[in-house]
Amino acid sequence: MLAAVSVVVPVAALLISLLATRWLVAAGRGPIDLPNARSLHDTPVPRTGGLAILLGVLMPWLVLAALGVDVPLFDWLFAALMLVALISFLDDLGHVPPWSRLLVHVLAALLLIAAGLHWPVFVLPGVALHLPILITGVLTVLYVVWMINLYNFMDGMDGLAGGMAVIGFAALAILGWTGGEPLFSLIATSIAAASLGFLSGNFPPARIFLGDAGSSSLGLLAAGLSLWGVELQLFPLWAAWLAFSPFIVDATWTLLTRLIRRERVWEAHRTHHYQRLVLSGWGHRRTLLRAWLLMAAAAACAVAAPRLAVDEQWFVLAAWLVIYFLIHLRVALIERTAGAEPHQP
Repeated sequence: MLAAVSVVVPVAALLISLLATRWLVAAGRGPIDLPNARSLHDTPVPRTGGLAILLGVLMPWLVLAALGVDVPLFDWLFAALMLVALISFLDDLGHVPPWSRLLVHVLAALLLIAAGLHWPVFVLPGVALHLPILITGVLTVLYVVWMINLYNFMDGMDGLAGGMAVIGFAALAILGWTGGEPLFSLIATSIAAASLGFLSGNFPPARIFLGDAGSSSLGLLAAGLSLWGVELQLFPLWAAWLAFSPFIVDATWTLLTRLIRRERVWEAHRTHHYQRLVLSGWGHRRTLLRAWLLMAAAAACAVAAPRLAVDEQWFVLAAWLVIYFLIHLRVALIERTAGAEPHQP
């Protein structure tokens, strides 16, 4: 049965998300993202696109469950996803205190731990350090919470978060398929397909945004599937990080920079690298297309790296550190050349 649904489920996820996105755009109801001094758009845009992705992902999963296909961890992952989606949608409708969102994010992380998804071993190429159970729990919670929030932070430009979802989860799907875990691959493919359906309304100029419900949910799913892949021994956790590294590196670098500058990191801003490129005159499409190329290159390396020799894996990781450092320098140079106000590190 799994072979039969391996095509049906992703196609269903794509079509449901595509149709839901079109309906949400046409209806124009629900939360609206009004432009402000921190925005990169200048017209009101519905921020309900995350609902289309959730429908596209969950409906096929529920059908699988109804058909008797055992989806490991479904109940736990579903519960965690619903918690994050609900508090995030409430935040889309009106302001929710940061502590409330953080509490729900921690609860979602604890649900994943209860399902057996955790970070028991710190792994780098040729290195495996087994962690005490308390440290394992703390690191897992921090990882899940950070992935939820960094995905939300990076959702600030047309097509960016949706494109990262398509490419990142496609990489996980390939790792699952080549690793002999077709069900894991199917779940990852359905998320990528649902995200692709949403992109039909989010490519610049966007007619709909993810909203916090969409971006936070994708962050939770990225954390959950990366931990699930580690549990199945499909890949080391650093390979999943590499697949999503365009988001992880930008968000982490920007957060640390803002902390050093003693800014209120929970407030909106325009200091991510992609925002600085748009403000320097590159525009949404040029910035987005280059970001997609970067994502595709990182995802390709993430798929290939686990099968390389240890020294080659270190070379890949070192090369990407250099690439991201050069990107940082390049963005600063573009700002100065364009005459934009330089970003202070």
